Amino acid sequence: MNAVLSVVGKDTVGILASVALKCAEHKVNINDVSQTIIDGYFTMFMNVSIDDLDIEFNKFVDEIQNLGKEKNLEIHCMHEDIFNLMHRI
Repeated sequence: MNAVLSVVGKDTVGILASVALKCAEHKVNINDVSQTIIDGYFTMFMNVSIDDLDIEFNKFVDEIQNLGKEKNLEIHCMHEDIFNLMHRI
């Protein structure tokens, strides 16, 4: 199973590294990542595998959102099925 993780905020050093580290801590594998910086704002989307996640998904979502608060970022994570349903025409 996969999830979609999004990160938005003012660009600073180490954003990708801190998000990747949190994923690694809980055995979340990063399948694909896209990032860009627009006028000083960092945006990133990740497709991640949660097959080997070592905690409940909701707890991981809380932890990744708390990381965002610590870093002054908006970080959201949702199950890929929910993401796909939200974006159906």
